[in-house]
Amino acid sequence: MGVESSGERETNRLEAFSDGVFAFAITILVLGLRDPVSNGSTSLFQSLLSEWPTFFAFVTSFATELIMWMNHHNMFNYIRRVDREFMLLNGLLLFFVTLTPFTTSLVADHILSGDAKTATVAYSGGFLLLSLAWNVLWRYASSGHRLLGKHVSPGQVTGITRQYYVAPLFYSIALLAAFFSALASLVTILLVASFYGITATMSE
Repeated sequence: MGVESSGERETNRLEAFSDGVFAFAITILVLGLRDPVSNGSTSLFQSLLSEWPTFFAFVTSFATELIMWMNHHNMFNYIRRVDREFMLLNGLLLFFVTLTPFTTSLVADHILSGDAKTATVAYSGGFLLLSLAWNVLWRYASSGHRLLGKHVSPGQVTGITRQYYVAPLFYSIALLAAFFSALASLVTILLVASFYGITATMSE
C-alpha cells in the first residue's frame, strides 16, 4: 500500500511538471502573434488578412498541443508508477513539445515564400518525432504492464497502443505532403489533432 501510494505521488509530480511545460509551450505560441500594422502602411483589415498564415499556424499548433495535453493527462489514468527511464522518456517528449513554437514560427514566416516547403517539412517532421517519442513512452510504460495500474486490462492496452499508431502514420503523410504542398501538410496535421480531440473526449 505504501509503495503504491508513493508511486502515485511521483506520477502526480511528473504530471504537474508536464502540465507546466505544456502550458509554457502554448503560451510561447501566442508570442508569434503581433500587430500587423506596426509600420502603418496598410489598413488593419488588410493587414489581418495578409497575416492568415500566422493565424493558421497558430491555430494548428495550439489545437495540436492542447489535444496532446489532454491525451497526456488521460495516459496517467492508466499509469500508476514511474521510474527513472520513464521520466527521461517523458522529458524527451516534452523536448519536442517545447520545440513546437519554433517550428510554428518557421511556418508562419515562410509559408508564402519560396521556403514554404522547407518550413513545413521542419514543422511536420517535428510532430512526427514527437509522436514517435509519445509511442516509445507508452510502450515502455505498458510493456509487461510495467508501470500500469492493476485495473488496466490487456484489451485496453492494445486499444490505446493502436490508437497511438495513428499519429506517426499521418504525420509521416504530412511530412511527405510537405514536399508537394505546404497547405495540404498543415491540413493533415490539423486532422490528426481533430482525431485525437475526439478520442480524448471519448476516453474521459
